[in-house]
Amino acid sequence: MKAMILAAGLGKRLKPLTNTIPKPMVLVGGKPLLQWHIERLVRANVKEIVINISWLGDQIEKYFGSGSDFGANILWSREQSPLETGGGIYNALELLGEQPFTVINADVWTQFPLETLTDYTLPPQILAHLLLVKNPAHNKSGDFALKNDIVGYEKPRHTFSGISILSPKIFKTIDTSSNVFSLPSVLEPAILSGKVSGMLFSEDWYDVGTMTRLNVLNQSLIETNNHD
Repeated sequence: MKAMILAAGLGKRLKPLTNTIPKPMVLVGGKPLLQWHIERLVRANVKEIVINISWLGDQIEKYFGSGSDFGANILWSREQSPLETGGGIYNALELLGEQPFTVINADVWTQFPLETLTDYTLPPQILAHLLLVKNPAHNKSGDFALKNDIVGYEKPRHTFSGISILSPKIFKTIDTSSNVFSLPSVLEPAILSGKVSGMLFSEDWYDVGTMTRLNVLNQSLIETNNHD
């Protein structure tokens, strides 16, 4: 299975840090956030990785290069301006191929064992498989329900982790003419048709979208290392 890491965001909520550093390059536990994802994918035996870049993307590409230093083969999908999550994936489909692939938002951090997803076979009738997590303080209402392993819009809802498996066929169910669109808008028709499955992960997960959350994560890692 191939993987795509979404790394083209502007990082507006992390300003002024992201005025000069792209969000995927902010340091978490002493190394770039993006590096955590690449290393965990490689450990899960996923070495073909597509990464989309836009804002200050040259910094990201220069640091990781071909990916060989990290045991990966990285293909770069360059965007002149960010295409959002759904548009970014759609723009990279030629690099991803015709089989289902893993998608990870670059601005999340978790200890979730990625091999649980990368070893998963998407059933033919299912167009996406989402990893859901407990609702954090900044998203108390959640995003999606999960009943009998099928994702819906009922209540109660859990938070979408930003980690999923997608079939490229899911893009045939939406209007892609605008080029710029979100992943939730891609998922909606499939969810309403009962074609999105999911699983719930109840351990640590962080959305590293603000300075406060970034600092909380780094402090947590320091405390964990001190206890080891």
